[in-house]
Amino acid sequence: MTKTPLLDTVKYPADMREFSRDELKQLADELRTEVIDAVSVTGGHLGAGLGVVELTVAIHNVFNTPKDILIWDVGHQCYPHKVLTGRRDRIRTIRQGGGLSGFTKRSESEYDPFGAAHSSTSISAGLGFATARDLAGDDNHIISVIGDGSITAGMAYEAMNNAGASDSRMIVILNDNDMSIAPPVGAMSALLAKMVSSHSYQAVRGFAKNIVKDAPRPVFETAKKAEEYSRGMVTGGTWFEELGFYYVGPVDGHDLDHLLPVLENVKDMKNGPVLIHVVTQKGKGYAPAENSADKYHGVSKFNVITGEQDKSVANAPKYTTVFANQLIKEAEKDDKIVGITAAMPGGTGLNLFEKRFPERMFDVGIAEQHAVTFAAGLAAEGYKPFAAIYSTFLQRGYDQVVHDVAIQNLPVRFAMDRAGLVGADGPTHAGSFDIAYLGCLPNFVLMAAADEVELARMVVTAAQHDSGPIAFRYPRGEATGIEIPENPMPLEIGKGRILREGSRIALLSYGTRLGEAIRAAEQLETLGLSATVADARFAKPLDMELISRLADEHEVLITLEEGSIGGFGAFVLQELAKAGKLDHGLKIRNMVLPDYFIDHDKPNKMYEIAGLDADAIVKEVFKVLGTDFAQQSVMA
Repeated sequence: MTKTPLLDTVKYPADMREFSRDELKQLADELRTEVIDAVSVTGGHLGAGLGVVELTVAIHNVFNTPKDILIWDVGHQCYPHKVLTGRRDRIRTIRQGGGLSGFTKRSESEYDPFGAAHSSTSISAGLGFATARDLAGDDNHIISVIGDGSITAGMAYEAMNNAGASDSRMIVILNDNDMSIAPPVGAMSALLAKMVSSHSYQAVRGFAKNIVKDAPRPVFETAKKAEEYSRGMVTGGTWFEELGFYYVGPVDGHDLDHLLPVLENVKDMKNGPVLIHVVTQKGKGYAPAENSADKYHGVSKFNVITGEQDKSVANAPKYTTVFANQLIKEAEKDDKIVGITAAMPGGTGLNLFEKRFPERMFDVGIAEQHAVTFAAGLAAEGYKPFAAIYSTFLQRGYDQVVHDVAIQNLPVRFAMDRAGLVGADGPTHAGSFDIAYLGCLPNFVLMAAADEVELARMVVTAAQHDSGPIAFRYPRGEATGIEIPENPMPLEIGKGRILREGSRIALLSYGTRLGEAIRAAEQLETLGLSATVADARFAKPLDMELISRLADEHEVLITLEEGSIGGFGAFVLQELAKAGKLDHGLKIRNMVLPDYFIDHDKPNKMYEIAGLDADAIVKEVFKVLGTDFAQQSVMA
């Protein structure tokens, strides 16, 4: 007999709270199938979500969300959560323009109380919610779900230390999907987890503590430690107990018969923070994901039957690969070159470097602060560290960039992938601010690649630059397809280039907007306006000889960058003002990312929204000249 689909009857979590355990198991199976089918159409993060299907069902069944606050760390695993919280009808719009975000997002649903895209924030945020609840005299539950990768970050330790000391009631669920903390779990560990979360065990534990509470302090502390360590020796939770958490686990995160009773027991606990250690398998229930090296962490569209991904997307040449290949070439010539990544070897291309130089590649985990200071220590001893960290993630290590690298003038090389707008990942992953936040620091050299040849030359330049920190930025995605020389030449520090000579308009680009600047110049030419196009290459130091020439010989100077207000264009204005170049009728404008966050979409659409494509450049020229663009176009 065919079972009636249960997922069709569930729009919100309240619809499933009266389900039997067998019905919940059926619901989990249907939810997994729905997520696989949806991501096969849209692409996105698959493996993490498949690993928490049963956990998601269990949490929403046991707890009264959204009154009970559920916070997902990172957000990669939130797709099943979105399906169960009123968004199933839009799940095939995820990461598409105008569609659902690939992460939790406060403005999207009341079931998303806290946005999550960068990692290791859920415990801190959960403690904030718990403290606010206590201050207001409420009694709802706070549940923070964090992965074994995210919990490696220092911020998670800080939060647990604070939560343990505060004794505020909250639940942290550690989703251990890499077997990096616990051994395989089975019936015995599940029985122990159920036991230590039960009312009877808690009562006995409380009774024993009461017996010795009036004893001399050494006796009380010894008894307390003995109970914690005896339990920790069996379950592996001593470390969490030391931080002030009541540890429960490990629990099989795919077995609802084990998971549901533990959550029910923990729900009734009245005092202090609790940590439930749940062991899951990333990609669970979909063989191609289970058998993949990265468990299908991020995928393009794929065939559900075979798991084969869209080759036109998955195998396109990437700027990331250009960086990695050139770094390997440099490392073959210089044994002082080492690579550093913060849990993103594949995303940064350093997985390729690791295959060639395994002993010279260091993945420090989700710990950007440590990555930066680790690189500084290597540089202080004469090595040449390339810290390959996304622009948006480098923000997490900014204090270390200032104090441990810039002030000491150490030659750390920062390779900043995902510069500018990044498409489906949206504003949380856009590299919008590095030009501004690094450009204000003394001692730094800043470069931006206009194409893959320039990127290769910047890798060579950085490898040879040993007098201080140097950073170069490049975008996500496909390169232009031009051929890279076998032995790219290094750049002269602080020198740009002119690609097209004109007479009236000067377009000065920093980064990959150069192609749009050239297209804009061609449009302007057809409209009777001669335009020069220049590639700055460097935001620091600026090529003031080039910039002064552009200012002196043109009526209009427009700077272009894939960065925020206060970056390259601001640096140019500052130097032109100091040189007195703004006092002679020069019309100058800075074209930057707008002063608001741009939602996820196709990259070209996002740049159109940002006003940084060729048409927008042409319109800006006519706006500066005081001539209506449309009228001029018709006249032409």
